[in-house]
Amino acid sequence: QHPAELKPLCECQSFGVADGPTVCCNPYHFSRLCGPESPPPPYSRLSPNDELCSLDLSDSTLSYTETEATNSPNVTPGDFSDASTSPDAVKRSHWCNVAYWEHRTRVGRLYTVYEQSVSIFYDLPQGNGFCLGQLNLENRSETVRRTRSKIGYGILLSKEPDGVWAYNRSEHPIFVNSPTLDIPNCRTLIVRKVMPGYSIKVFDYEKSCLLQHTAELDYADGPYDPNSVRISFAKGWGPCYSRQFITSCPCWLEILLSNNR
Repeated sequence: QHPAELKPLCECQSFGVADGPTVCCNPYHFSRLCGPESPPPPYSRLSPNDELCSLDLSDSTLSYTETEATNSPNVTPGDFSDASTSPDAVKRSHWCNVAYWEHRTRVGRLYTVYEQSVSIFYDLPQGNGFCLGQLNLENRSETVRRTRSKIGYGILLSKEPDGVWAYNRSEHPIFVNSPTLDIPNCRTLIVRKVMPGYSIKVFDYEKSCLLQHTAELDYADGPYDPNSVRISFAKGWGPCYSRQFITSCPCWLEILLSNNR
């Protein structure tokens, strides 16, 4: 309906080029923006749910498939390698570590990210990224197996000037929580539901600086990581779900951001 609903993907060569000679019009280089950063309607302020996005989620554009995802920029099937251990990457400082969890168990090692963007997917290697399908664990429950099968093309995580963005490339929703998505001084956990084909700013650098300054003045109620983002595949958690904690989710990610911006 409006250009403000669109978010250019970071891998597009025209991304971030102000007054460039060309303007990209490739539909596969864009995603839809997951809702405006506005307060929820009055009836949901005391019990915010996962449907805070004001965009019409019944739109036909939600029929986003993995076939369409293969047309994303810079996708080269079969060209899979571990970007975190490449010689060029070691020379640069990392901007985040990614941990993959199944319920309360962390599976595999921390994945260190040096590039400006990283794909996190299941068993469809295409370019550099974090392949969750390669992480083995004995005695997985049937719930975890079913959820892992829904990860598919997963997410594209990117570090951009205004913050960290996540683009849902799978065929199922993802659920996100971070300190900059929560309402300040509110004890109710905010978990955002991101539909397939949508992007969301999972971490806002400017807002984070304000929150950390506020935290220095007030005493925290308990352990709190101001630079951590949590993303669950296919299953939500929080006040509106039977799963109250993310450790009850079958498959989820912990994005540990460094102080290097």
